[in-house]
Amino acid sequence: MEQNRILSDLAPELKWRADGRQSPRASDIARGTMRLMRGLGFSCVPELPLSSGRRADLVAFCPKGRIWIVEVKSCLADFQADRKWADYRAHCDRLYFAVDPDFPLDVLPGETGLILADRYGAQVLRDPDEHPLPGATRRMMALHLAHTTAQRLHLLCDPDLERDLL
Repeated sequence: MEQNRILSDLAPELKWRADGRQSPRASDIARGTMRLMRGLGFSCVPELPLSSGRRADLVAFCPKGRIWIVEVKSCLADFQADRKWADYRAHCDRLYFAVDPDFPLDVLPGETGLILADRYGAQVLRDPDEHPLPGATRRMMALHLAHTTAQRLHLLCDPDLERDLL
């Protein structure tokens, strides 16, 4: 059943902080970055699957419809092992890296934005050039964000739903 697949796909995202995929350091960076995004008027969705098969760490959506993707990097080894970040450009208007104060900033690509974060907040150190999404892609991303968020909220309101449908 399609609904069961959707629920099982979403279940790990609802347990985002406790599922072991993020280190405590990465969770702190994401938390502070999400606080920054909220302060800027953006809605932020963690761990959003993309149509390319990738999963964005954070996707931020502003009231004007602009979409930013933030790739969280907790250490140099994490950055060096992960080269998929360039694929995210096809899904956003701006692409950022979020790192903590101990991260070596000089290794990050200059064409991406840079956010410095800890668990309490964050600040944008560098904005990237904007590369506006085509209208059809923007619409698809907006609908995907809305649908995914609604599904997650439903599961939070009715945690037995997943068990009842399986």
